[in-house]
Amino acid sequence: MKRLIFAIYIALGPLMVMAQENDTRDWARRGITIKDVVVYGKQPMKEIGTQQTKFDTLVLKENISLSMADVLTFNSSIFVKNYGRATLATVAFRGTSPSHTQVTWNGMRINNPMLGMTDFSMIPSYFIDDASLLHGTSSVNETGGGLGGAVKLSTKPAQADGFGLQYIQGFGSFKTLDEFLRLTYGDDHWQVSTRAVYSSSPNDYKYRNHDKKVNVYDDDMNIIDQYYPIESNRNGAYKDLHLLQEVYYNTGKGDRLGLNAWYINSNRELAMLTVDHGDDTDFENRQRENTFRGVLSWDHLRSNWKLSTKAGYIYTWMAYDYKRDLGNGIMAHMTRSRSRINTFYGQVDGEYYIGNKWLFTANASIHQHLVESEDKNIIRQDGNKAIVGYRKGRPELSSSVSAKWRPIDRLGLSLVIREEMFGEEWTPIIPAFFIDGVISETGNIVAKASVSRNFRFPTLNDLYFLPGGNPDLKKESGWTYDTGLSFALGQEGVYSLSGSANWFESFIKDWIIWLPTTKGFFSPENIKDVHAYGVELKANLDVALTQEWRLNLDGTLSWTPSINKGEPRTPADQSVGKQLPYVPEYSSTITGRLSWRSWSFLYKWCYYSERFTMSSNDISLTGKLPPYFMSNISLEKVLKFKWADFSLKGSINNLFNEEYLSVLSRPMPGINYEIFIGITPKW
Repeated sequence: MKRLIFAIYIALGPLMVMAQENDTRDWARRGITIKDVVVYGKQPMKEIGTQQTKFDTLVLKENISLSMADVLTFNSSIFVKNYGRATLATVAFRGTSPSHTQVTWNGMRINNPMLGMTDFSMIPSYFIDDASLLHGTSSVNETGGGLGGAVKLSTKPAQADGFGLQYIQGFGSFKTLDEFLRLTYGDDHWQVSTRAVYSSSPNDYKYRNHDKKVNVYDDDMNIIDQYYPIESNRNGAYKDLHLLQEVYYNTGKGDRLGLNAWYINSNRELAMLTVDHGDDTDFENRQRENTFRGVLSWDHLRSNWKLSTKAGYIYTWMAYDYKRDLGNGIMAHMTRSRSRINTFYGQVDGEYYIGNKWLFTANASIHQHLVESEDKNIIRQDGNKAIVGYRKGRPELSSSVSAKWRPIDRLGLSLVIREEMFGEEWTPIIPAFFIDGVISETGNIVAKASVSRNFRFPTLNDLYFLPGGNPDLKKESGWTYDTGLSFALGQEGVYSLSGSANWFESFIKDWIIWLPTTKGFFSPENIKDVHAYGVELKANLDVALTQEWRLNLDGTLSWTPSINKGEPRTPADQSVGKQLPYVPEYSSTITGRLSWRSWSFLYKWCYYSERFTMSSNDISLTGKLPPYFMSNISLEKVLKFKWADFSLKGSINNLFNEEYLSVLSRPMPGINYEIFIGITPKW
């Protein structure tokens, strides 16, 4: 720690002295505190009755090394299931599974059609300008299939005036390097932005392996003690490159054209488990990915109506290779899996206002998936290799209409009707009803309630994966109920306080789960009825302590029992009435930001209760993971000069060196640091 503090001092000292000299010359460069201007307005009609969490720019642009998995971990009530640093990260929204959370990027669904889920570790937060969570029933406004909810991600025009450049260099523990570059250009009609993020690391962090014990012997070879060894994360190196190109053209007459193109190139080793006793040179376990996502958009705005159209394309190539030394120094392929996904996307949206009391919307979208999945290393009985996999295509159509009515200023009602088709199968009508009302204008106390039906179709792997796919699976279905209160109060220029408390309840039938078979492989079945319910609390406090000091506190707390209510499959089935695996019953986050002039100190804390690893909730052997908390801190200084602005930031993650696991046998790093230096020239 002393070395870290000394390094930060040496790196930042000269620049801080220069900034102080400039501050004494001109107060305008030092900056002054401007009194807050509070803008009052009605809640947008599109958000009547919705339960959502919005993330501000400070959270998304905290530092270039963060992924959306990190943002969700410390700033929301949902559980992020992390398989290790720079590995798969999925979310459990309101006690559901990762495939029950729908994710959109600029309107286009980016859930993997083979697996049904999204890897949030592959989404750099610096590439996202607007992010929000739609809880439970609220997801029906955006898309179907979100039995838990939806994550809505998008980019925005840079609002540049002329040419602009921003470069940030980060370096940290485990020889980690992070680089970010953004080039922008803007005028009255054009907004062009190019962003690039590159991250790499050997990722060889230390951890205490609680799955192994080392014996200590005396001179007579008697065991006199035992201890858990300190080991390094083996075979966990990664290199990730992300490129994002955006072009927007505004005619100035109510029309805007947009292009968003995102390319991903990832090469990641999959680290060895804590229970692996072999030599790391005997294995190679690697996953590679090339993904392109592109969206073309046209927005046509008039005083009381809007028409939008979008067209998109996703191409994903994924490779998984597992090699093992046969004992003669030759690495042989045990698994050589390849998959290619082509998705074509189109969408049309319309909005029409009648005065300030009615809003009508209509939406139709289609995703056409073409998937090739194969494993080229299956050995046939004749000794030759066979290609096993599937090639399938599936169209997915989703359409909705809604009517939103605000008869008086203090009351709003919304009705959404959605219909979906996957392949050749249609869902029944998916209705959703929302209502909100202002109970008291003092404190802006608003009551909300909603109810919706929803469906989720099996993924392509659920249906066709070889071996084990089950083409006879039924779609999952459920009803969700939400109710809650929110408030907002404050004093202009002094403080603001807001918060909400929500109760939710979901009943999901025909829950799909993969189970072992007598043939030696796993296969999915509709076996569970799940009852998920609970409470979500949120609060935010922003205080101007003095003219130059500001404090912001943000917190969440959730209680989410998710219980299997299905029938026992066998007399020995002990899963009925138990919490679902890897779903914490309690989770909480706290974020505190203290600002003074151009200095900012940030403290982040999160907590997850114990998670069971078995559906029976059996705690023998490795049947559960203990609860854990995480604390991160950072200190940032902004330096302003005539020719450029500098940002200097130091972060310490896992401040108290917590030993924890998010997933069984997947070690997580202890205390580690990062330093970031950014420059924004002034042309």
